[in-house]
Amino acid sequence: MPLNDDQAMISEAARRFAYDKLRPFAGAWDEQKHFPVDVMREAAGLGFAAIYTGEEHGGAAMSRLDAVLIFEQLSRGCIATAAFLSIHNMCTWMIDSFGSDALRARFVPKLTGMATIASYCLTEPGSGSDAAAMKTRAVREGDAYVLNGSKAFISGAGVSDIYVVMANTDETISAFVVSKETSGLSFGAVEKKMGWNAQPTRQVMFDQVQIPVGNRIGDEGQGFKFAMKGLDGGRLNIAACSLGGAQDALDRAMAYASERSQFGQHLNAFQVTQFKLADMETELQAARSMLYEAAARLDDHTPDATKWCAMAKRFVTDTCSKIANEALQIHGGYGYLHDYGVERIVRDLRVHQILEGTNEIMRVIIARDMLKGS
Repeated sequence: MPLNDDQAMISEAARRFAYDKLRPFAGAWDEQKHFPVDVMREAAGLGFAAIYTGEEHGGAAMSRLDAVLIFEQLSRGCIATAAFLSIHNMCTWMIDSFGSDALRARFVPKLTGMATIASYCLTEPGSGSDAAAMKTRAVREGDAYVLNGSKAFISGAGVSDIYVVMANTDETISAFVVSKETSGLSFGAVEKKMGWNAQPTRQVMFDQVQIPVGNRIGDEGQGFKFAMKGLDGGRLNIAACSLGGAQDALDRAMAYASERSQFGQHLNAFQVTQFKLADMETELQAARSMLYEAAARLDDHTPDATKWCAMAKRFVTDTCSKIANEALQIHGGYGYLHDYGVERIVRDLRVHQILEGTNEIMRVIIARDMLKGS
């Protein structure tokens, strides 16, 4: 869909930030496993840490489509950094949307500028897609909850200042804000990963962690509902990060094909290369159209918005991983080298087919919506 003037301006601002502040350093961050907190705080100064959070406590109050445009452009600079900003945005939005006035006033102003950094804790070592199997428990004792259990694959763990934690409360799921300095909170070793090396991933462990009742987000038992609402937007954001990463891969492949010569002519003179580039562009534009449509439906609160978010996440992440892999193929052996940047894109995009709900779970959501009432 064509962008209006405001959307074009938002997209261009994010693109400039990506090319000035992220893209020149993404390879080094990946190689050195550096978490660029200072650069993310610069992004927060542009409103990119609280994109769709309300204005009362400093949020930008933009739309879900605006967020998709921003993450698409940021990921053309560094996919892993853009993806972490998406996670932080989801945490900020959840606290602002569902927390008490006191909780919002306490945490949201610092989250919007990333003076406080947030991580999202849902997945556990023994339960990923099956959230109902969650073993982390929070037991009410007077004016506090006592939290025991662990979470796995947590982006930003050990660095983030607060953790938005889903826990079992009397056979229902509730959501809590847990501060890093809370006694009994600890972290596992930094995971060695295929991609997303520009952000740390660790287990988060809770041993008799006492949380004030005031740190509960919303009412007891509503956490799963909040998590699912957050995941609709999270799925769009991660799809947008795939889209931007694939666009970067295609841009690199186009430049390489115009410079590299074989058999006396540039690669882009060969029809096999032209056909490959044409398919990549066609599939990229189809993914972009579906993603923008899904974001528009979420903004409009249409009854089928969740299905569209799942469809967009499934299609865009699968398609964009394929495009990035084709870009590596065009580079030949050079595509396998770190200095050319394409292998990093391939590695970073692969996990998008797993997180925010695996693409197999996306198919379950889509089919369930299609078949309801039949």
